[in-house]
Amino acid sequence: MTSQQKAYLYGLGAVLAWSTVATAFKISLQHLSPAQLVLYASAFSLLSLLSILAWQGRLGELLPALRQHWRRSLLLGAVNPFAYYLILFQAYDLLPAQEAQAINYTWALTMTLLAIPVLKQKPRPQDALAALVCYAGVLVIATRGQPLALEFSNLAGVGYALVSTVLWAGYWLFNTRDRREPVLGLTLNFLFALPLAWLWCLGHGELGAVAWQGIAGAAYVGALEMGFTFVLWLAAMKLTSSTARIANLIFLAPLLSLLLIYLLIGEQILPSTLNGLALILGGLILQKIPLPRRAASGC
Repeated sequence: MTSQQKAYLYGLGAVLAWSTVATAFKISLQHLSPAQLVLYASAFSLLSLLSILAWQGRLGELLPALRQHWRRSLLLGAVNPFAYYLILFQAYDLLPAQEAQAINYTWALTMTLLAIPVLKQKPRPQDALAALVCYAGVLVIATRGQPLALEFSNLAGVGYALVSTVLWAGYWLFNTRDRREPVLGLTLNFLFALPLAWLWCLGHGELGAVAWQGIAGAAYVGALEMGFTFVLWLAAMKLTSSTARIANLIFLAPLLSLLLIYLLIGEQILPSTLNGLALILGGLILQKIPLPRRAASGC
């Protein structure tokens, strides 16, 4: 098997895993509050990441990295996983899974828009057009096909979903300046996020006994979505000869996710969700297409 074939295999594995998480979130939230899901999923994710470091023979690197990077790890861990997943799970708690997961896919566009002030990147004409198309898709989903009426199915849930994209995009932008090794850095983030989630649950009286179904869901979410899948994706990106080929695999995830939401949760997939998702994916694709030099210069 060539390196590129291995990259496709790892990339497809990550995409297949990510396509299950909307369903896993929604099922887990039937038994846990959003904060409890953050707490237990973070614990299982930390265990999975420590297991990966142990398998790689790198556990000895953890303490020196902690001493050197504890401030950055605390800051980034407070953003992701703590704040990001707390807000994302709030969105999933308030919205149907199909709507929350579709809106969440606008994070790639949000990252491009945030890169303008954060990384001082120059805006491109297609970025503005892509933003209009993507957020038109969000409006179609949020109003369930009645964008002109501006009657939102759940305004708070939509707000949480959009804020989560800002946190996720901002995390990855600041991560471009992170000198920590990725798996080690993610492990440190969860090491600091876990006590933050525990303190949040303590302050809100959410440390009581929970159903085993909730723990099982949190184990799946934490070990797979937050931990192991990230390592799979990193491996795919390192092995590939074309980052774009692997990155484009991510467009398969929302369609597979909708199928699982229908089959496992029983949500009837609304035409407005399909139309809105088509606009969002279309906007993301438009963002990737370079405009002709003549058009880009405005001539």
